Amino acid sequence: MVKQSIFGRISQLAKANINSLLDQAEDPQKMLDQMVRDYTNNIAEAESAVAQTIGNLRMLQDDYQQDIKASQDWGTKALAASRKADEYRGGGNDPDAQKFDNLAKIALQRQMSSENEARSAEPSISSQSEVVEKLKTGLNQMKSKLGELSAKRNELIARSKTVEAQTQVHDALKSIDIMDPTSEVSRFEDKIRREEAKVRGQAELQASSLDAQFNSLEDLGEQAEIEARLAALKSGSGTPPAALRSGADLTKNAAAGSQLDEAEFENL
Repeated sequence: MVKQSIFGRISQLAKANINSLLDQAEDPQKMLDQMVRDYTNNIAEAESAVAQTIGNLRMLQDDYQQDIKASQDWGTKALAASRKADEYRGGGNDPDAQKFDNLAKIALQRQMSSENEARSAEPSISSQSEVVEKLKTGLNQMKSKLGELSAKRNELIARSKTVEAQTQVHDALKSIDIMDPTSEVSRFEDKIRREEAKVRGQAELQASSLDAQFNSLEDLGEQAEIEARLAALKSGSGTPPAALRSGADLTKNAAAGSQLDEAEFENL
C-alpha cells in the first residue's frame, strides 16, 4: 500500500499541468512557492521510497541468483554422487553404490527445491523491476517539473519586479509632468515667468524715466538760451553768445520766436 500510494503521488505530480494551475491561482507567485516546497518534499520522500524499493528488488535478485547457483551446485553434487555409485556398483560394492545413489537423490531434491524457489521469485522480481522503473521515471519527471517550477517562479518574480519598476517610473514621470498645471515644475515655471515679467516691467519703467529726464534737460537748455538772448538784447549788444550761433540753435530760436504773440510785436 505504501508503494502504491507513493507511486500514485509521483504519477499525479509528474502529470500536473503547471500553467493550468497558475491560471486558477489568485496569487501565482505564492502558489509557485508552495508548489516548489511540495515538490521538494515529495521528491525527498519519493527518493527514499524508491531507494527502499530498489533495495528490496536487489535483495530478491540476490536471493534468486543464490537459488540458481545452489541449484547448479546441487546438480553438480548429484552428478558426482551418481558417478561414484556407478563406480562402486561396477566394482561389485552394492552397499556403497546404494549409499551414493541415495546421496545423489538428496542432491537432486535440493536442486529441485532451489529451482522452485528461483522460479517462484521470478514473477516478483519482474513486477518489482517494472515498479522500480516506473518510480525512477516518475521521480525524474518530478525533478524536471521542479526545475520547470523554479524557472517559472524566477520568471514571474523577475517580471513582477520589472512591472513594479515600470510603475514607479511611470508614477515618477507623471508627478513631474510639465504639462500638468498642478505639478511642482509647472508652479515653479509660472513663478519664474512672473519674475521675468516683473524685471521687464522695471526695465521699461526705468527707460521711461530716463527719457523724461533727457526731455527735461532739453527744455532747460532751451530756456537758458532764451534767457541769454534776452540778456544780450538788454545789454544793447544785440549779438547772441558764440555758443548759440550754430545753425541748429538759430533754427530753435526761430521756432521759439514764432510762438510770440504778433500783437505784442505790433505794440513794440
